[in-house]
Amino acid sequence: MHTDAWPPRWLTPVSEEHIAQGEGQYVIDFAEAFGIITKDSVAGKSGSPIQLRDWQKELVLNMFAHEAGGLKHRVQLIGMPRKSGKSALGSVLALYSLMLGPDGGEVYSVAAEKEQARIVFKDAKRMIEASPELSASAKLYRDAIEIPAAGSVYRALSAEAYSKEGLNPHFVLFDELHAQPNRELFDVMSLAMGSRGRLASLVAITTAGVKMDSTGRDSIAYNLYQYGQKVSTGEVDDDSFFMAWWEDDGDHHSPDTWRKANPGFGDLSDPSDFESAVRRTPEAEFRTKRCNQWVSSAISWLPTGAWDKCAGEFEISQDDEIILGFDGSFSGDASVIVGATIPKEDDEKIRIFLVKAWEKDLTEDDDNWRVDIADVENTIIDFCANHPNVREIACDPFRWQRSMQVLEDRGLPVVEWPSTSVRRMVPACAKFYDGVLEERFVHDGNPILARHLDNAVTKIDNMGPRIVKEKRNSPRKIDAAVAAVLAVDRATAGRMETVVPQFFS
Repeated sequence: MHTDAWPPRWLTPVSEEHIAQGEGQYVIDFAEAFGIITKDSVAGKSGSPIQLRDWQKELVLNMFAHEAGGLKHRVQLIGMPRKSGKSALGSVLALYSLMLGPDGGEVYSVAAEKEQARIVFKDAKRMIEASPELSASAKLYRDAIEIPAAGSVYRALSAEAYSKEGLNPHFVLFDELHAQPNRELFDVMSLAMGSRGRLASLVAITTAGVKMDSTGRDSIAYNLYQYGQKVSTGEVDDDSFFMAWWEDDGDHHSPDTWRKANPGFGDLSDPSDFESAVRRTPEAEFRTKRCNQWVSSAISWLPTGAWDKCAGEFEISQDDEIILGFDGSFSGDASVIVGATIPKEDDEKIRIFLVKAWEKDLTEDDDNWRVDIADVENTIIDFCANHPNVREIACDPFRWQRSMQVLEDRGLPVVEWPSTSVRRMVPACAKFYDGVLEERFVHDGNPILARHLDNAVTKIDNMGPRIVKEKRNSPRKIDAAVAAVLAVDRATAGRMETVVPQFFS
């Protein structure tokens, strides 16, 4: 049995106090009393009782944590690869929410297609049919289960969102959220829960998939995944959102990667099946379904896992010679300052760190959001005051000429570095790429920088490869990646002889 399956790679924080106040143990007891395996598998014979694994119990305890007399989490994203028991877990959660939920409750299994939504629903029906106790209180129909005494109902729905207005769910289970063609149904169901307050929760259980949906924008699943990363790392404080996501970005041919990404590896799933599948499955399909990695329709820039290998701990002192790279925007994109140290010796690693980023929240639809220009300028000024050996501030001048002049007037060493210059970006990107693969850099593990580098894709023309966005209007930002390329390019240009004026003395 896979004994180190908890915690997953990404887990948003839940306090022990809220877990103790919750109903997770009741859900576990219900699952093991009434849950059954509905088809023969590695987990057991059809009709056998479900035995929740330790990692599944931990997951349930976190999901059903309570705060202020009700459920703590309004939206929950659970990511795990195929053959991890997603359908069985989903059917138990839906059935529990129907049987022991509020009077007049509405439970829905939702998916991109009706037949996908019916998978979890049919498993729940079979569990009722197998239990005389549950059967005595339920009426079963083709697409509905009713509990007459409580006035509650459970239905399976598909993605025609326009027909779902007027629903009042208290529990919604999205199956394979990554397959939703757009975010319309998710928004309809999420808003429909409004009157239920802390009695309601929307749970999406999914594998990873392609980052982009049919509209050409980030899918709702990938959007929530990135939001969950922010909550997990403390970038965003949102107690109402929960994410548990198993994945591993190592070599997709490696059994070690399979084990880390699959909580049921060697238990709910057969290792020999992975060995066979990796030889006959396209790489992108294997990565999403078996390693739970998001893939892009374009060519990703850095090889999977290469940036993570360069992570390390370090300190920046006042004696360090530093280059600041700045890539700024006005409204839509992010503005980011990245620092890179100038190596004193040939074999010394360049230390890369994020100074600050200004980025519109992906979950907010605010057309009036603007970067705080004064805050950007003051951040650079303050950093240089605390680090007197800043040798250059390499700045993309587009829309930031006034700020560059403000900094120059303060005596700061601002230099223009236009990221739109293909002739400069191609060799700078090559230099950064080689440095990552040869592990000549060490970075601070900042999640914003990691995310922006992951969003960067390769464009190749007659000048060579360089980084770009996947789509011109994509909400996935790469500004931190650009700023890092600028900083490293100047940091590797040789030690600078310019003496920075002591304008703060």
